[in-house]
Amino acid sequence: MRLAGIDQGTTSTRALATRADGSIEVVHSASHKQYYPRDGWVEHDPEELIANIRKCADAVSDADALGIDNQGESCIAWDARSKEALSPVIVWQDSRTLQALERLREDGFEAETLERAGLPMDPYFSASKLGWIVNNVPAAREARKNGTLRLGTTDAFFLDRLTGTFATDVSTASRTSLMNLRTLEWDPVLCDLFGVPIECLPPIRSTTGDFGALGTAAGHLPVTASVVDQQAALYGFGCRQKGDAKITFGTGAFALMVTGEEIIRRPDLGLLPTVGWQLQGSDAVYALDGGVFTASAAVNWAKSLGLFSDFAKIDTFGNNSAAEGGLFFVPALAGLGCPYWQPRARGLWSGLSLEHGPDVMVQSILEGVALRSCQVMEAMDRCVPLAHGICIDGGMSRNTYFTQFLADVSGRTISPAIMPEVTGLGTICLAGDAPGIAYDAAVPCGSIQPKRDLRHLLPRFADIVSLSLKGSRDLSSG
Repeated sequence: MRLAGIDQGTTSTRALATRADGSIEVVHSASHKQYYPRDGWVEHDPEELIANIRKCADAVSDADALGIDNQGESCIAWDARSKEALSPVIVWQDSRTLQALERLREDGFEAETLERAGLPMDPYFSASKLGWIVNNVPAAREARKNGTLRLGTTDAFFLDRLTGTFATDVSTASRTSLMNLRTLEWDPVLCDLFGVPIECLPPIRSTTGDFGALGTAAGHLPVTASVVDQQAALYGFGCRQKGDAKITFGTGAFALMVTGEEIIRRPDLGLLPTVGWQLQGSDAVYALDGGVFTASAAVNWAKSLGLFSDFAKIDTFGNNSAAEGGLFFVPALAGLGCPYWQPRARGLWSGLSLEHGPDVMVQSILEGVALRSCQVMEAMDRCVPLAHGICIDGGMSRNTYFTQFLADVSGRTISPAIMPEVTGLGTICLAGDAPGIAYDAAVPCGSIQPKRDLRHLLPRFADIVSLSLKGSRDLSSG
């Protein structure tokens, strides 16, 4: 029996499949363009994403079951009859709704989103973006008038367009700020608050089950799982018990910790309750989420500025850290997520002088991402003791300096995945659940032990982050 997964991420779409020996392989990969039509706007071309998914499906067409993971909060409008997109994909990084959300927060409505959805008012989540589409996209307004408007996260669009199944899964719905965490259904109060017509949203299903079949060059391919990419990575690492946690260092750094059947609400720590997954016929498994919005994106930004030209050259630095020498970087290039949730915050260097060259500036960027990640880990540990060391994956997890500094500043064992496709692995494992194809391969990981105790840097870093927050407030009031 052969299982496959399609990992539809922020920058690329990848197809993975199991081999005869039980290992997995990447059989196709295609990147897509990022569009920035205005300051703070981030979009994808839905037709480009659909074309890439089709190519990936063709590459795994002989599989017995397929899972698809998605970007989570990215969303779109489309027509129920033609299945054509009525808007671009508005990406999770997009902040066009910031001012509208600030007005709602000032009017005291954030208490509703925290109580019902477990989420703060932030443009990161889908609700305000979907409301913006309804109010600002003429084609969407016309479709609503005609009774053919459909709204949702990208997974629902992909499924409706490619399999004819209009649905979303509970893990993705939990990222919209429109689903009630207790009932696992769309919340009428939240839909009304954000101006999202509830009748245009897809039915919410378990993560595994029958999502229809995707037509390929070789026939029909059953889709048996749909899930958020970060939750797929959590599952792929084998995190099943309360306190198990992982951080994926992709465009951003996204931490998830399993909390089991318990919904843990700690808005005071900036941690968000979310749904990890729900296997068909079982109860939902909840998790705690903490996001750092800029991780490898900050490193790529430094490369685009010419601070370095070869990733191999930023794998080692001198004996001392940049922070020990007084140079700190706050990676708030797209705002601050957990535990601050301040989308107006911006990145900054503190302690920069004429003696600092490109190398130490890049070093400080790597350290800044690690320090921000530690803030999330410490917040999670205050809620539920971390079961063991932290599993990590993503591009930055392969940087020797970064992983050692992360271990030193956290005081914890860091376990980087040796196999890089943890998200795809989790999607494949979930795809086997509904058809009863057992597949739960262990992820081989390294073990990075702390060499020096650098935890004393965290309070100083927190003070510097406060400068970023103060600057954002000054700019906002000015």
